[in-house]
Amino acid sequence: MPELPEVETVRAGLERHVVGRTVAVVQVLHPRAVRRDPAGPAGFAAAVAGRTLKRAERRGKYLWLALDDDEALLAHLGMSGQLLVGDPDRPMSPHVRVRFTFTDGGPDLRFTDQRTFGHVMVVPFAPEVQPARTRSVPAHDSFSPVGRPVRIVPAPIAHIAPDPVEPAFDPAAFAARLTRRRTGVKRALLDQSLISGVGNIYADEALWRARMHWARPTETLNRGEVSRLLEAVRDVLSEALKAGGTSFDSLYVNVNGESGYFDRSLQVYGREGEPCSRCATPIRRDSFMNRSAYSCPRCQPRPRNAHW
Repeated sequence: MPELPEVETVRAGLERHVVGRTVAVVQVLHPRAVRRDPAGPAGFAAAVAGRTLKRAERRGKYLWLALDDDEALLAHLGMSGQLLVGDPDRPMSPHVRVRFTFTDGGPDLRFTDQRTFGHVMVVPFAPEVQPARTRSVPAHDSFSPVGRPVRIVPAPIAHIAPDPVEPAFDPAAFAARLTRRRTGVKRALLDQSLISGVGNIYADEALWRARMHWARPTETLNRGEVSRLLEAVRDVLSEALKAGGTSFDSLYVNVNGESGYFDRSLQVYGREGEPCSRCATPIRRDSFMNRSAYSCPRCQPRPRNAHW
């Protein structure tokens, strides 16, 4: 599933190629793509046609195009979703689920999704849900001198925590909430109510950089270890962003259909049996939440009181 770097790469492409343009016609070619929109395919198409796309924004693995100050076109790419911009006369892939054309006659936008796990929908904006005392300001505002601002986001994702590369992220609040939990650290990193945008790939990569086993109990982490972990998360996400994300197959591409190349920099994920680049110990793979966890047995020793 695309994680923060992949979704941010797509968002940046949408900012360049579709923001400021007015939608002419919306074709819903598969109803499953708009299954979460209460208005259904016809209602979704009518709600977007004629609207100008104001901004392209993101939180974690979700991205959206603001239609005005009240509504947004929210998208989740699922396992194989793509938002592709190109010549409106190019051949239509059989996996195109929704097509947007524009009044300027320029490149169209196609939501392509081979596995149909992704979705798009028109939703209202709402203040994010935050446990800390904050004040409400527009989404594009930076930190407030009177505490951390509340970001205005699409209502269905108001419960999702800020991701570690957005201004709204509060490292101190994250550390406090992390260490109050009694779970494994990788499981915590994948909890979108605690920190968003981090998935299986980048959790493993960050934990390797922090020299921390994925089953380390969160309640045993001290302040320095949490800081080291957060620094590793931010570093790996930033490096992946520069590389355009990670592409293991043709299902993840940017808006121009180009693959990312951070997979060339992966240290542990998908490298079972290969030597660790730090100590040459073979990388280990463990079963984890119906997925896999990759680690170096020497650099990331398994804790005695592990949370599996």
